[in-house]
Amino acid sequence: MIIIGITGTLGAGKGTIVDYLVREKNFRHFSVRKYLTQEIQKRGLPINRDSMVLVANELRQKYHPAYIIEQLYNQAIKQNQDAVIESIRTPSEIEFLKQKGGFFLLAIDADPRIRYQRILQRGSETDQVDYKTFIENENREIQNNEPYQQNILKCIEAADFYLDNNGTFQQLYNQIERVLQEIGERIKAQNKGIPYQRPSWDEYFMEIANTVAKRATCDRGRSGCVVVKDKRILVTGYVGSPIGLPHCDDVGHLFKKVIHEDGHITTHCLRTVHAEQNAITQAARFGIPLEGSTMYVKMTPCRTCAMLIINSGIKRVVCEYRYHDGKDSEEMFKQAGIELVYFNDEVLKYDHQ
Repeated sequence: MIIIGITGTLGAGKGTIVDYLVREKNFRHFSVRKYLTQEIQKRGLPINRDSMVLVANELRQKYHPAYIIEQLYNQAIKQNQDAVIESIRTPSEIEFLKQKGGFFLLAIDADPRIRYQRILQRGSETDQVDYKTFIENENREIQNNEPYQQNILKCIEAADFYLDNNGTFQQLYNQIERVLQEIGERIKAQNKGIPYQRPSWDEYFMEIANTVAKRATCDRGRSGCVVVKDKRILVTGYVGSPIGLPHCDDVGHLFKKVIHEDGHITTHCLRTVHAEQNAITQAARFGIPLEGSTMYVKMTPCRTCAMLIINSGIKRVVCEYRYHDGKDSEEMFKQAGIELVYFNDEVLKYDHQ
């Protein structure tokens, strides 16, 4: 029996994961929201997020920090069927479930403006708020030192898998399928007595950057980018044309050759906006500060991207490969005090280089 827990930010898509697991994989669903709603109704309180937080914190304080999840876990065990518990909100709940075995935690997040639009569309009793209140509610729940109160940030950090939900339903479904495949492989390894090696945080976020890259629209280099702070994804980006303009995949590349001082010639596609640039502009559009963050990219950022990275306040850049024309960027990062890390000390090769 597998138990999957779902954690994540408000409106990120926890319910969409649940719907998919129930519909396509025959999981049983156990909902913290439903459990708390029943408790709220017993007390005659209004059904809103304030009541949810109040009742949840009171129950955890009265009994123990994992009390609510314990009740749902006991219900799941009686059913003896693969189960999904939505949603995990305290580190104590994670600790309780991990002690039981067969438990895997999924974290999901998306840009705040996108998440706000989603909660408006779903229109539940707890979602009838303006954007300012939405952000205030999230900030209240995102981090707390009390063991019986919600700490979403710590839960996300403890997740076995992270899902980025800035795209389509199908893109999210594809991520879920990959997670289920990985869970199956872990279970097989455990049954054979092979200890599982968790990826480092850098490996973890680089893998997510490579997933983001699948949205890229230039086959010359489908690169993606993820910007992270405190182990939480702030924004993502991938290489593609400006909004509303034709993509390389549709109309071909727009090549220009550059003759350098030493006489060597490089070829560049000018049709696209680089993944790093798209991530930084997305952050600007949605008011997300990047000061002190880490950027994960396919290869050394170009000179233009490097200048944007410096001015945006990013302090660390992790690259999977070296860029053949990346010396200027490396020197600028050194002067600006930005840490530059490479997974592989080899230059990435691609067509028309």
